[in-house]
Amino acid sequence: MFRNREFKRFSVLFLIIAAVSVTFSFVFNTAAGIISIISAAAFGTAFFIFTKSRYESIAQISDQIDLVLHNADQIYISESEEGELSILQSEITKMTMRIREQNSALRKEKEHLADSLADIAHQLRTPLTSANLILSLLENAPDENERKNLMRETEELFVQMDWLLTTLLKLSRLDAGIVVFQSIQVNVSSLIKSAVHPFLISMELHNIDLKSDVPDGIKIIGDLSWLSEAVQNILKNCIESVGNNGKIEISCTDNPLFTEISIHDSGAGFKKEDLPHLFDRFYRGNSENASGYGIGLALCKMIIVRQGGTVSAKNHPQGGAVFTIRFPK
Repeated sequence: MFRNREFKRFSVLFLIIAAVSVTFSFVFNTAAGIISIISAAAFGTAFFIFTKSRYESIAQISDQIDLVLHNADQIYISESEEGELSILQSEITKMTMRIREQNSALRKEKEHLADSLADIAHQLRTPLTSANLILSLLENAPDENERKNLMRETEELFVQMDWLLTTLLKLSRLDAGIVVFQSIQVNVSSLIKSAVHPFLISMELHNIDLKSDVPDGIKIIGDLSWLSEAVQNILKNCIESVGNNGKIEISCTDNPLFTEISIHDSGAGFKKEDLPHLFDRFYRGNSENASGYGIGLALCKMIIVRQGGTVSAKNHPQGGAVFTIRFPK
């Protein structure tokens, strides 16, 4: 308190004023001088006690801030009467709690990043290990047909790794917020055709029946390229689920509230415990036969949500899975 320059100045000024007042009081009357001394002493004592109390409160607030700076787990929040100092204390308490929440969020984000890096390393290690094994078999394979089959398997593994790395790059760009989506009118019929086109040969080879009921003229606002990427990830999941001789149905409905795109496959559907986590990053389900890398649907959701839409998945009453994309108007 005595280190405060303003307090020192006020004390000196108060002593000067008190001395002058007492002197003049004694000049006029001894009793007046005594009363003046008592009044100055009482006022000085009251001011000292009040100021000391305020400095103690400020010191307590300072200690709380110091706890935050040193990353203490708990912060003591005292209760005080209404006043300017209590308002300041309340605001500082809000600030400290907000900082603690942000620190907790950053800590969780770092843990998630570490887990994600471990998952990425594992996802890349699996096809690389398989490719190395196939290359060693290829070196000792005398039969030409066997060598061709091994080469084809190796090519498929590298295609998978290329897709994985490309998807991870897109996810990282979206996470970093450097992707700027276009906001133009997109014809849903054109969107579905664009998304289906890369899978036509694969569906023909696996005898997958594709039915599309998308009326022409229905439009949504978004980025055609990125929305096509999102739908492709859903179709990829459906194609893997139905296998050979399966069916995939795509439909679109439009009403005054939203435009809905529905994709229904004839696969086995989802386990009940997997439904809440289908769009979680790197989630592959509890099944031992689960395929994929667990990032396609996560990318799909991020693309759609960033453009104002929603995406969900559930088991269809008639069997299989159904994905629903909605864009509000």
